[in-house]
Amino acid sequence: MALQPWRKGIVTRIENETYNTRRFWIQVPELESFDFAPGQFVTLDLPIHEKPAKRIRSYSIASWPDGTNVFELLIVLLEGGAGTTYLFNEVKEGSELTLRGPQGVFTLPDSIEKDLYFICTGTGIAPFRSMVHHIKRHNIPHQNIHLIFGTRTQKDLVYVSELKQLDTEMENFHFLPTLSREQWDGCCGYVHAIYENLVREKMNGNSEPPPANFYLCGWKAMIDEAKQRIQGLGYDRKAIHQELYG
Repeated sequence: MALQPWRKGIVTRIENETYNTRRFWIQVPELESFDFAPGQFVTLDLPIHEKPAKRIRSYSIASWPDGTNVFELLIVLLEGGAGTTYLFNEVKEGSELTLRGPQGVFTLPDSIEKDLYFICTGTGIAPFRSMVHHIKRHNIPHQNIHLIFGTRTQKDLVYVSELKQLDTEMENFHFLPTLSREQWDGCCGYVHAIYENLVREKMNGNSEPPPANFYLCGWKAMIDEAKQRIQGLGYDRKAIHQELYG
């Protein structure tokens, strides 16, 4: 795909999702429709440094293609982070942003013939929200989809009511939020035990793991550990797709 030009974006809406996470809706006025594949990201050129390379920040698109020229980003405020500090403190509704996109190959397969495991932490849920809504909206045939979302506590959960609703409405979609530092009525612990248990249940004592693709989005430590564990279950490296944050 050819590299997209830099364009002007207008922030049309901002909402707090949690105590440290915000949703930003951005319109691209020069386009009638901002077309992208679920899972792709946009790059922002923020006025935070003289050197261009230190101004660039990339964020996965949290919304899904809907034929409009508006898309949504989900952004967490990072302590000491120049980019997110600017976005939280300086950007208001009506603010202009310089952006490029869509970009990226972290996208759905052309045909969903295997189980999908979407494994994420924090705002790494953004591309998976896009993918799941896209699948539902277009009635795309699919096998089991397990969205395993890890956060520390309930106050860190994002899109939780919406995704729980999808879990009830969408056949073969399973939303599994898990908390690592708080007991609650859902899954507890880290994401790794969740997908390992699901795979082992399906193996049912067999040596070969069932056909599946694994999509990982989040911090490097989580992704590195997941890649080792998934291959330890017997999967080939080609079954693993990743989008690294930070």
